[in-house]
Amino acid sequence: MVTSQRIAIVTGSGRGIGRAIALRLAQDGLNVVINDVNLDNAESVVNEIKELGRESFAVQADVSNRNEVFHMVNQVVERFGQLDVMVSNAGIAQIKPLLEVTEEDLNQIFNINVNGVLYCLQAAAEQMKKQKGGKIINAASIASYKGFSLLGTYSATKFAVRGLTQAAAQELAQFGITVNAYCPGIVGTQMWDLIDEKMGHYMGLERGEAFKKFSESITLGRSETPEDVAKFVSYLASTDSDYMTGQAVMIDGGVIFS
Repeated sequence: MVTSQRIAIVTGSGRGIGRAIALRLAQDGLNVVINDVNLDNAESVVNEIKELGRESFAVQADVSNRNEVFHMVNQVVERFGQLDVMVSNAGIAQIKPLLEVTEEDLNQIFNINVNGVLYCLQAAAEQMKKQKGGKIINAASIASYKGFSLLGTYSATKFAVRGLTQAAAQELAQFGITVNAYCPGIVGTQMWDLIDEKMGHYMGLERGEAFKKFSESITLGRSETPEDVAKFVSYLASTDSDYMTGQAVMIDGGVIFS
């Protein structure tokens, strides 16, 4: 059953930026499937989307597990008959000096932030090729353009996402599939609460001071909200961006100028 209603998956959408993206896409008229490792969080967002009059369901899947990602896409296609937008939002941060990074640390962050993006891209593209079109949208970061101290492994994963985005855009254009990425900056989320706490430990700062210190570098003079990011992803998911592919665009209030 293929419907005229567009269908999106947003990974890691039980909270934070992912939740804001999912809600914005629902407001835009899409039916949105919520993915998260925390099923309770995912179900809560599903209820919010249904209140907006859109269809939704939750899938508990770990994006670092390729089989679980492909099963998630299969569930969506079984339910709706299609997949039009894949937003690979799920990711983690890691705050450590590079000299302290262990093999376990490296495997964990790359498995989620890089492997997870690739698996979502592979699973979505297999379906989108059959439909002769679709939009794949990856979560990068300002750290995909500049490596940040104490965020070296995180920066490395986001540089990798930018590379995957560019390569995939070239490989998938023949199938009518566009691939782009969004690059948030300093966003007031639980992830940044963690970054603030861990950086404070290494920098000798009190809670909240690292976030404040980084926020002072924002040209527009305020920290970013998840909704700021969601507005741009809304554009990437819409037909307005049909002639755009292979781009990783800063949406950071003016921190990095590329």
